[in-house]
Amino acid sequence: MRIEEVQSTSKKQRIATHTHIKGLGLDANGMAIGLAAGFVGQAAAREAAGLSVDMIRQKKMAGRALLLAGPPATGKTALALGIAQELGSKVPFCPMVGSEVYSSEVKKTEVLMENFRRAIGLRIKENKEVYEGEVTELSPEEAESTTGGYAKSISHVIIGLKTVKGTKQLKLDPSIYDALIKEKVAVGDVIYIEANSGAVKRVGRCDSFATEYDLEAEEYVPIPKGEVHKKKEIVQDVTLHDLDAANAQPQGGQDILSLMGQMMKPRKTEITEKLRQEINKVVNRYIDEGIAELVPGVLFIDEVHMLDIECFSYLNRALESPLSPIVILATNRGICNVRGTDMTSPHGIPVDLLDRLVIIRTETYGPTEMIQILAIRAQVEEIDIDEESLAYLGEIGQQTSLRHAIQLLSPASVVAKTNGREKICKADLEEVSGLYLDAKSSARLLQEQQERYIT
Repeated sequence: MRIEEVQSTSKKQRIATHTHIKGLGLDANGMAIGLAAGFVGQAAAREAAGLSVDMIRQKKMAGRALLLAGPPATGKTALALGIAQELGSKVPFCPMVGSEVYSSEVKKTEVLMENFRRAIGLRIKENKEVYEGEVTELSPEEAESTTGGYAKSISHVIIGLKTVKGTKQLKLDPSIYDALIKEKVAVGDVIYIEANSGAVKRVGRCDSFATEYDLEAEEYVPIPKGEVHKKKEIVQDVTLHDLDAANAQPQGGQDILSLMGQMMKPRKTEITEKLRQEINKVVNRYIDEGIAELVPGVLFIDEVHMLDIECFSYLNRALESPLSPIVILATNRGICNVRGTDMTSPHGIPVDLLDRLVIIRTETYGPTEMIQILAIRAQVEEIDIDEESLAYLGEIGQQTSLRHAIQLLSPASVVAKTNGREKICKADLEEVSGLYLDAKSSARLLQEQQERYIT
């Protein structure tokens, strides 16, 4: 008899560079814990970022900017992602890279403004009158067609809805029957119908039917509590860019050129400043009336030194706007030229913009911290490695870079499995480090063998 273990069908999460970052790893007093939430070291930077998160939550930091500055591979992007994790999914977080602004179709400042508005959320609260419950009856009533002939039309629909507290029978318009068919509503489904608009939303199948089949792709929900007819607060989260895009659909004419333009692949078009001003007026009115609440999010611009002087001038103005998110910039440059000028400046950022920034500095990792980071990455990537090999990989990281040491983990794991072992040993790492060069070794070879290369 042959017995095989059935493999799990659950999907594995794709492992990215910062998959292990789950937050900033701070205690209740805002002090950095040595090893927490995937973070190692960088205590001062994490505590400063934690203070910024508190200010963002209290809405005391809108229109201000942070600069994360430090050498390469010191956790600047990880810090920004940690801030995003701490703020939660309800606060918009828009990441971009400095080089994204250069496009042949759209102006640089337009790309920046679009990302600014992606990072500003609007929470719209509406109190709607709804009928909610489990469908107990669904009977369309037919009548003779008004146009004559043998065809019959739906005159109205009788629907029964049940909740924990009671049941109700409703007589609905035929147009709502079309909506019920579109949502594929059947007896036993939990639905809600908006009283004003007649919009139908299928929530799922009632959980009393959960044991009906052994296997099915259905979402089961509990039977609603309260009365069938109730007032329900519906909260919708959108960004200002969503509103811009929804109102910027071009309305083409009926001439041949317009039709040809619609048939062709649509190009990325700019949203006009006039449209944005109109949307801002509506948004401000909603905020004043208490219908909506502004949620300033975070715009993260990595490799900010890639922006040029025009973009920096635009950032100066955009930061002073009443509708402005929290801007986090990151760079690994020292004193260098501001792009588009001959002027040198710290971090490649003009001095007038630097004055507006709060700068958080990240430090290079020590040997112990490097080994801890490598251990976390090995755990995330499900790689088995012994203590001696981790220490040796830490030495490689000190001589080359942390990124290079992390990149050696996967090939070393493959070599170990090829040699019939599950656990990585020092010999595997020695073999892999001989096969792959790091940036410093490659540069040294170029210097030594300069005459062999085309310059």
